[in-house]
Amino acid sequence: MKIVIVDDSKMLRQRIIEMLSDIPEVEIAGEAENANEAIKIIELVKPDILILDIRMPGGSGLEVLKSIQQKKLSMINILFTNYPLDQYKKKCFELGVDYFFDKSTEFEAVKKVIEDLANSEK
Repeated sequence: MKIVIVDDSKMLRQRIIEMLSDIPEVEIAGEAENANEAIKIIELVKPDILILDIRMPGGSGLEVLKSIQQKKLSMINILFTNYPLDQYKKKCFELGVDYFFDKSTEFEAVKKVIEDLANSEK
């Protein structure tokens, strides 16, 4: 499973990579720190899974989701944010998010979902 991680924090991207490194089916296919980079890398590598932040400099995760919808790209979208507000959650699900997690309380939930997805592909 190819995964792209989009977050403006390099430290958080590294932490996610480390967390997922023991799942044999996972390949980190790319990273981006802003919306423009994200859209380019998503188009290039066509990931199976996208782990995406909402608030980033130079554009939001919502813009990335809109671009994915417009280009009719298909992947599992995991929103991972410090802003788990109901209005964000609602909008994200409208834009095709499959999972919505709070970085401060649900960090391990991301790993669990990816493990479950990896196991379902076997």
